[in-house]
Amino acid sequence: MHKRKLSYLVVGVLLVIGFCLISLYHIRNLETEELDATVRQQVTGQFVELSARSTHFELAGPDTGQVVILVHGFSVPYYIWDGTFEKLAGAGFRVLRYDLFGRGYSDRPDVVYDSALYEQQLLDLIAALDLKAPVSLAGLSVGGGIVMSFAARHPQKVRKIVLVDPLYARVAPPSAPEWLARYRTAIWDSYDMAENQLTDFYHPERFPDWADQYRVQMRYKGFQRALVSTRFHFMPEAHQENYRRVNETGKPVLLIWGREDQTLPFAGSATVRDMLRVEFMPVDEAGHLPHLEKPALVNARIITFLAEPNPIHPE
Repeated sequence: MHKRKLSYLVVGVLLVIGFCLISLYHIRNLETEELDATVRQQVTGQFVELSARSTHFELAGPDTGQVVILVHGFSVPYYIWDGTFEKLAGAGFRVLRYDLFGRGYSDRPDVVYDSALYEQQLLDLIAALDLKAPVSLAGLSVGGGIVMSFAARHPQKVRKIVLVDPLYARVAPPSAPEWLARYRTAIWDSYDMAENQLTDFYHPERFPDWADQYRVQMRYKGFQRALVSTRFHFMPEAHQENYRRVNETGKPVLLIWGREDQTLPFAGSATVRDMLRVEFMPVDEAGHLPHLEKPALVNARIITFLAEPNPIHPE
């Protein structure tokens, strides 16, 4: 009888704990809204249905211009390319920027967020928008890893590459199980996420609206899941091998890096240059986003690099 009462007590305590944990998740979770057609009618840009559902994008510049595709980083959607997008289009390039799945106003499918997903999204965009290959690719931070993964697998589709403070090495996944990482993100990590974006700048005071702009996407369901899945499945991939494979193709690469980067420290630029032949542009007094902190300098260099004809390599 005593053991039975003890068992009932244990079960009761576990049920209470479970109820409290579930309640805490629903109380603390910032994702309260569905990303649906009503929401999308109120935003700029366009949408296209791809094999893994809808992608939010913006395409500008003359139809006859050389195609340049801008790939954003880990969590900030395509507005992170503001300025560069407009300058490239104004310089005569056909420029595409888009939200990766799980970010911005693109769909947030409940799938594994790995290189295969991001690669297929880019392949589908090129086909659906009838973009003339080879295209030039610009990747920022984690977007740099995506660009290099794509270029390693589809070198015939790539003309030139621009890397801005790129992900270049394998990042070990969190030690906790993925489901627990999702739970922690919902009840704890997400509360500092928007403000933490300011650490990407050397002069954060010059971007007073950055955190508020970021918070908009956080209220739509699926954002946290996409970030956690990316940490577990894309970031631990063999990025250095992709860099070496791209190096073998001889593609022209421009590497840009802020000297004061605290997210991917400047010392990483030396590692990249050991793996990959590049034109290198260090940017003084700039953090992880040198194209935003020193736009005139960085955008001019990108335009010059992309406008130059590809070198002809003897057979």
